Amino acid sequence: RVSRKMAVCRSLRSFGAGPWSGLFTCRRKFAVCISVRVHSGSAEEKHTHFGFESVPESEKAEKVYRVFKNVAKNYDIMNDAMSLGIHRLWKDALIRMMNPLPGTKLLDVAGGTGDIAFRFMDYLRLQHERQSRQAIKSCQSPSWQQISDFYEQQNKSDSDLGSKAVICDINKEMLKVGKQKAEQLNYTEGLSWVVGNAEELPFDDDKFDVYTIAFGIRNVTHVDHVLQEAYRVLKPGGRFLCLEFSKVQNPIISRLYDLYSFQVIPVLGEVIAADWKSYQYLVESIRRFPDQDEFKGMIEDAGFYKAEYNNLTSGIVAVHSGFKL
Repeated sequence: RVSRKMAVCRSLRSFGAGPWSGLFTCRRKFAVCISVRVHSGSAEEKHTHFGFESVPESEKAEKVYRVFKNVAKNYDIMNDAMSLGIHRLWKDALIRMMNPLPGTKLLDVAGGTGDIAFRFMDYLRLQHERQSRQAIKSCQSPSWQQISDFYEQQNKSDSDLGSKAVICDINKEMLKVGKQKAEQLNYTEGLSWVVGNAEELPFDDDKFDVYTIAFGIRNVTHVDHVLQEAYRVLKPGGRFLCLEFSKVQNPIISRLYDLYSFQVIPVLGEVIAADWKSYQYLVESIRRFPDQDEFKGMIEDAGFYKAEYNNLTSGIVAVHSGFKL
């Protein structure tokens, strides 16, 4: 068959500038054009990781969305079960490192259930109460009016103090859970809930004092885009803080941690939430995330100054920090 086609090609060329020559040239150019388009189309379809699976970049966001839609209702219960409650201490440590002042504007990205925002508001409230008590104690014999003013200040809402927390999450189900928790815990002031993509935030430039993202950045398609967006929306002098699973430093703890992660956590997901696959993905996504130093380099590449990290629980998680100048 090949020899016959070659013979036909030679015979067509023998017609010189005749009508068959034009047809042959046209068909050849059309075939080359088709080939180039097919090749370029396949080259444009980049792949990324979804856990240990390789998927087209265009599909990852939807897959991650389905994972967190599935786990939203049991998210807090599973966090307690998987971490034995230690995730609460990690989040408390993040807020202490932030050490926010009254009037701070916080953006908490991928924070649908509100854990970071609630702790932020609590910290500011306690700080305000502590300052008020110290002011009262400084008076040797406070008058009735001073004591009355103290309790009036105690009843001031967080919005009166100027502190704001915006919770931004791409997943509506996670935000729904967060809003329900806010109502149950009586967080009525100073919170806003926004549906938004961490890679394309729906906010103006130079808007927030602090940007946090806790256990969310490893799930995005383009980590570099998220960091660039964080830099964009922070005010000059603003701070980036990321709490995320990282690389365990101790080899013995690392082996035990791997055993627990792959053999226990998916089973807990099946027993508590009837969802093995979602928790298998969450475990795998941790292993695919850059280690402490590599992620620090990415933060610096995004333009942040004084990038650093602090390991918690032998590096099971790390808090990365950077400032926008």
